[in-house]
Amino acid sequence: MRGNWAALALGLMLTTFHAGSAWAERLEVRISISQQKMHVYHEGRKLYEWPVSTAGRGSITPSGTYKPEFLSKNHRSRRYNNAPMPFAIFYDGNYAIHGTTQVKKLGRPASHGCVRLHPDNAQILFRMVKAEGMDNMRITIAQ
Repeated sequence: MRGNWAALALGLMLTTFHAGSAWAERLEVRISISQQKMHVYHEGRKLYEWPVSTAGRGSITPSGTYKPEFLSKNHRSRRYNNAPMPFAIFYDGNYAIHGTTQVKKLGRPASHGCVRLHPDNAQILFRMVKAEGMDNMRITIAQ
């Protein structure tokens, strides 16, 4: 979803926020390494399905369940030649979900271990995490 649809979906999501909700994780991201896809859920409703790139040959994207550790809107990689990592959501030390300039590689393994997204989708997810709070997000990565 892009443009006006993305804004509408984000607006609807924000208006459904209920203080004191019973949901421990109102925002859930499920990443399938084998399918190279991400599914984004808000309060149990699937809002998005996006192609991703996880670890390419010689690298790993660790499986498991994580909470975000910190957010970095305009991050640059210190490990990989100052590569841009816009809208980064770090979840396991140096691993993050972030936007990429290599959008043609989305849908197949290509990263050093991070989960890459189209920059527009990374921005949507980043804003959702900021709106809901990191404590209300769960990231699940499965083979």
